[in-house]
Amino acid sequence: MQLPAALAWILILAGVWSLCVWPPMLLRVWKDPRARDERGGATRYLMVNFMLATTSMIFGIATLVIGVRSLVS
Repeated sequence: MQLPAALAWILILAGVWSLCVWPPMLLRVWKDPRARDERGGATRYLMVNFMLATTSMIFGIATLVIGVRSLVS
């Protein structure tokens, strides 16, 4: 399927946005006191936010790749 260049650029921008926004959020969550219990173990707060951020970054990479491949082909 061939996408117009404008749509390919939108996908590229969306992918880059995801890869720029989520890592700093993940670092803030990692340093948050709610991320660890009194024994130092990971809490649900950390695990839920970790899964949210990593899944969003994976989708961001996929979106970026689709956009680049559409623009190149």
